[in-house]
Formats: sequence, structure tokens, C-alpha cells
Amino acid sequence: MEKLPTLGKIHPEFFNKVIYPRLGAKDRSVIVGPQHGVDFGVIDLGGNVMVLSADPFYIAKELGMEKAAWFAVHILASDVAVSGIRPKYMAVDLNLPPEMGERELTRMWDAVHKECKALGIAIVTGHTARYAGCNFPMVGGATVFGIGKKSKLINPKVNVGDAIIVSKGPAIETTGLMSAYFPKFLEARYGKAFVKKAQDVYYQMSTIKDAMAASSVKGVTAMHDATECGVFGGLFEMASHSNVGMNIYKEEIAVQDVVKKTCECFGIDPYIAISEGTLLATAKAGSAKAVVKALKDEGIPAFIVGEAVSDKEGINVIEKGKKQKLEHPRLDPFWVKFEEYLKK
Repeated sequence: MEKLPTLGKIHPEFFNKVIYPRLGAKDRSVIVGPQHGVDFGVIDLGGNVMVLSADPFYIAKELGMEKAAWFAVHILASDVAVSGIRPKYMAVDLNLPPEMGERELTRMWDAVHKECKALGIAIVTGHTARYAGCNFPMVGGATVFGIGKKSKLINPKVNVGDAIIVSKGPAIETTGLMSAYFPKFLEARYGKAFVKKAQDVYYQMSTIKDAMAASSVKGVTAMHDATECGVFGGLFEMASHSNVGMNIYKEEIAVQDVVKKTCECFGIDPYIAISEGTLLATAKAGSAKAVVKALKDEGIPAFIVGEAVSDKEGINVIEKGKKQKLEHPRLDPFWVKFEEYLKK
């Protein structure tokens, strides 16, 4: 009997063996296609490019419809923003649970409309229906598009000598979601005031502002949203995509205190846990400090945490002077703990 697959993203080996070699018809206008370490695809339009990214339409109704819809929009738009091109259009396919009534749907869609309007995103097409077997939180899928000058596109390619930059620190999404879903466990350990602090991390779960600030500085070579498998998984993907090694200094990756304590409460390693909202970027060494400053000027904490090296050196995490080879985490601990605490 075939072993049941794990939850979360397909691991890189399967992707490279099964998905990547089978991408339909070839077209020269596709200048960035599906690949690990890249959040978006790009179509060449001549002087301009179209950037697009697809994701589930994720509505965690336990968070309240307004917060859930905010997150759904930002997940999608963030993956376009890391190209350096601002997200502009959205197509939405809603495959709704049969029990979702019109009142609940109205609240959700009002929130989607308001957030898209605030971000300057126009909804241009879609599909809306209820189907048996559909359930929260995955209530469909959507694609976000951006169109901009080719010169503004950051086609991700990490180069040897580039500095590695991390915004906000690890496990942002882990903290935002675990504190929202399971507050009583945090309250029992740290008190009510801490729960409020942890839940406030929720609105850090977007890289749109981060990516736009970073890309305003010349010299950025790649950007990536640290979603599943977190900071270490994301950096591994960026290095592998560009065929470089990395020296990552763990002590330079500042972990927010509220994040550290939340992860300790649930027994989660923050460095490999899902972290929508954490921007991973590389930049030419001479530009790195300017990128960090641009982020900090927008109120976003950011840190230089390492450098890209020859692929012969490999991808390494350095802690207290000791170098250890980094392997892809493969399984994000967030999903394991999320399932465990849902049962509790």
C-alpha cells in the first residue's frame, strides 16, 4: 500500500521529477516558469512584463471573516510583489462549502473588495459556486497579476558574493495563526496580555510593503516569501534555484520575543516553520545596507544574515562558530502541530 503523503507543499524531489518536466506547450514569451524558490511566473510583453502567481483562496473563518479575507488577499498579492512589480489584477475561483450562507459570503466578499481596493487591485474575472466536498479553509483559488516595465522586474538570480537579508524574523505566520486558533494554550502559559501581543503579529503576514521597499533600491537580485518550511526552507530554495551556496549566520536572524515564546509553547522550531510575511532577499554587497535602511524606514525590521558563496561550499548554517550543512526541512512543523492542537 502506498504511504499516505504528508500535508503541505510537495517536496522538491517530487516537484523536479514529476511537475517541472511536464509544463504543457513551450512558449518563448514565458521568461520565468514554475520552479522552487520562485513565487511567480513572468510573461514577456515586449517593453513590459506580466507577473502572475496562483494560490489557494484561504479563508480561515475561525479568525473572523474580515481577518481571514485580509490574509487571503495578502497571501496572493505578496507572491507578485516579490518580483518588484506591484500587484494590479485578480481572478478568483470560489468553490464554496455547501453550508456557507449568503450572509457569511457577503461579509467575506466585502472584506476582499475593501482590501483589494486599498492595495489598488482590480478583480477582473472569476467563478462562484457551492460544491459538495468543499470546506474551509481552502474555498477555491485565485491568481494575481501585475504589469510593469521589464527594467523593474527582479528575475531572481542569487550571485556569489550577494548579501542575504531577512525582514521581521522567522515564524511570523506560525505565530499569527497558532495564537488566533489556540489562544487558551498561550494564555495558560503566559497570560492574556501575551495572547493579545501574539495575535497582533497577524497583520505582519504580508510581504507587499517589504518587497516594494526593498525593490526601490538598485542592487536587489532576488526576493522570496518565506512561506512553508520558513526561513531556512526558503533560503535553501533560493540557493538551489541559483546554483549557489550560502553561509547563513543563525545568530543574526533576530527572532521576535513573542514569536520565540509562541513557538516554545507549541514545540515548533521557528526557523523552519511557515512564515508568510517574512521577506527573504539577496542584494549586491554594496547595496545591502541601503536595502535594510529602506525597509527600516518603512517600520519593517530587517537584518543582513549571511552571504551567497560558491555552490562547492554548500548551504550552511553557522552558529557559535560551528558550520552545519543545511538540508531542506521537507516537512513544515506548523502543519503537524496545527493538526495536533485541533484534536486537543
